[in-house]
Amino acid sequence: MSIAYNESPAPFDREEKYAIMICGHGSRSVRGCEEFRAFVEKFRRTVAPTVVEYGYLEFAQPIIRDGFDSLRERGFRKVVAVPGMLFAAGHAKNDIPAVLNTYMAEHPEMDIRYGREFGIDPKMVNAAAGRIEDVIAHLSREERQETLLVVVGRGASDPDANANVSKITRMLWEGLGLGWAETVYSGVTFPLVGAGLEQATRLGFRRIVVFPYFWFTGILIDRIHAAISKVEAEHLEIDFLRAGYLSDHPQVLAMLAERVDEVLEQRANMNCQMCKYRTQIIGFEDQVGLAQESHHHHAEGAGIGSDPANCDLCEDACIGLCCTITIDHHHSHGGDFHHRHPYPHADHPLGPRSMLQPSHG
Repeated sequence: MSIAYNESPAPFDREEKYAIMICGHGSRSVRGCEEFRAFVEKFRRTVAPTVVEYGYLEFAQPIIRDGFDSLRERGFRKVVAVPGMLFAAGHAKNDIPAVLNTYMAEHPEMDIRYGREFGIDPKMVNAAAGRIEDVIAHLSREERQETLLVVVGRGASDPDANANVSKITRMLWEGLGLGWAETVYSGVTFPLVGAGLEQATRLGFRRIVVFPYFWFTGILIDRIHAAISKVEAEHLEIDFLRAGYLSDHPQVLAMLAERVDEVLEQRANMNCQMCKYRTQIIGFEDQVGLAQESHHHHAEGAGIGSDPANCDLCEDACIGLCCTITIDHHHSHGGDFHHRHPYPHADHPLGPRSMLQPSHG
């Protein structure tokens, strides 16, 4: 796999003219994009006078290359690009680097250094704990031990990223002294939120706190709350507490600044030990060495509120069915989808494939 910066580059001098580019995912949700823009504005104030731009990978504008165009037109040739991704899955490993490599090939005068994802970081764990404490601060030690924590991850076709959510869950569970904890996902992998919550109700805890390990709001947050409401209505004996997502927690702002510093100091070392593209991971052995390329051209700059994927799989919100079903199935339904290697557990009974309508079966 190629990298998104020059081979053996000299470090940026902090006194040189450089800018920061935040590469976001993008959302069909207007509120989600507004929250991202507000976060960027706060980050600009944090690192001022350094210039900060941003762009989205899909579903919203400006797209990533628009941000680079803006910086280039203002005379910047050195840019620190940070992926606005909680974990390193396909977006951080393939899609964004492919966009950066393509841009540098078109504009060889640009020196773009790529940072690493948020990942497992004490600051992120502290931010997550803060959001959970907002809803459990009134509980005694004994009451915490009677509380079950459910952490909701985005879900990816990358087992390393999914496993990292579970590690976050364990650190929160142990650090906050809660009685039990489970990890569920909003899409792509298993178990989904509804199925996982239903299983959690059988463990006998008096209350369940649900924490979405998400950066911003969006259609997936709405889907998570809908799933909570459904299970809650069926189990009135359990008190459900809803923690907020990460948003602009001060620790997240501090962590992003640290990711920039890592690039400037040449400490942005990616964790490749468990990367399915570099080493054989059980169940994903055939994906070693796959080409690094973007799978989001179909949705790049599509704009909020449109139907960029022309997708007839998911109903009211994306749960990642396009990442779990084979390319042949995509073509047979006339859509332009994320043409990734098919997820090997797409037919898991607790996964997204189980939510297909009969017409899609």
